[in-house]
Amino acid sequence: MYRNFFKRLFDIIISLTGFIVFIPFFIIITVLLIFLNDGKPFFVQNRPGKNEKIFKLLKFKTMTDKKDKDGQLLPDAERLTKIGKFIRKTSLDEIPQLLNVIKGDMSLIGPRPLLTEYLYLYNDFQKRRHDVRPGITGWAQVNGRNAISWEEKFEFDVWYVANLSFLLDLKILSLTLKKVVKSEGINTSENVSMEKFKGS
Repeated sequence: MYRNFFKRLFDIIISLTGFIVFIPFFIIITVLLIFLNDGKPFFVQNRPGKNEKIFKLLKFKTMTDKKDKDGQLLPDAERLTKIGKFIRKTSLDEIPQLLNVIKGDMSLIGPRPLLTEYLYLYNDFQKRRHDVRPGITGWAQVNGRNAISWEEKFEFDVWYVANLSFLLDLKILSLTLKKVVKSEGINTSENVSMEKFKGS
C-alpha cells in the first residue's frame, strides 16, 4: 500500500512544503548563479527514471562552461566556482529537484538517477534499481555517497528496492539531514565528481 500509493502522497506533501520553505534560497541562488554562470543558473540533463523512462533532471549549476584552447571543457575541479562548492557542500544544489518530485519524475527517497549512458552497462541485478522512482537521496547516499564503490552503491540501491517501506524512508530522510549538516560522505577530492561507471 505504501509503495503504490502513500509513498507518492508523502512525496507530494513533503516536496511542496519543502519547496515553499526553500523559496527564498531558491530565488537568491538562482539570481546569484545567473550572474556567475553567464545567465545559466540551472543544470538540466536527461536521466533514466522508473522503468528507465527518461526525464530531465534539474539542479543548480555549480560549474562554469569554461573550455581550454582546443574547445574542450576544463576538468571539473577547475570549473567549480567557490559559490558552487558551497552549494554542493550544503546540498543546496538539490533544491530544484523538488520540482522533479512534484512533477512525478522522482521521489524524495530512492536510488539516485544516474547517467543515461550507463543503461547498457547494467547487469540484471543492477537494473532493478529502476523498479522504483529515483530519489533526491537514498540508502546508498546515507551509506557513503561518493565515498563508496559503484558495486557497493548498486548493492544498497537494490536492497532499498527490495525493502522499501515508510519506516525505512523516514530513517533515510533522518540520516540524510544528519549527513548534510555534518557534510559527511561528500567527495571533496580534486575530481569533484565520482569516477564514471564502466560496467561490472
